[in-house]
Amino acid sequence: MTEARARLIGINHIALEVGDIDAALAFYGSLFGFELRGRLGDRMAFLDAGDQFVALSAPRMQPPDEKRHVGFVVDSRDAFEAAARAAGVELLPARGTRFRDPWGNQIEVVQYDEVQFSKTEGVLRGMGLGGLGKTPAAMEELRGKGMADEE
Repeated sequence: MTEARARLIGINHIALEVGDIDAALAFYGSLFGFELRGRLGDRMAFLDAGDQFVALSAPRMQPPDEKRHVGFVVDSRDAFEAAARAAGVELLPARGTRFRDPWGNQIEVVQYDEVQFSKTEGVLRGMGLGGLGKTPAAMEELRGKGMADEE
């Protein structure tokens, strides 16, 4: 008899451990545009990412794992890389764009139009990103899984 399991359908939020909430807000604010969803004193802060969020919590308790990482989706990888260079962030040699934050969290940055990750037009419009499209390769991935919204 097979056990019923819940189906994984997306990511609601990610949590990153940081050493200092104010420093983390300043650091991530120098790299990404976001709205602060809320804050719990100097223990936690929540960054809005459309219908998802990033939770920052202090203090960091363990050293970083070399392979573990979190992937962020952005509208423009070029804009991100320019902001990272301006902030003095070292980009790591990897497939795609990766860096470590000051607390050792490894972050991968991908561009929305290049990956199968999708938001509805309503969510994109609400984020001020209406009309953001997909590359042919990303559309092919979506079609292959029966997930493409054909026009």
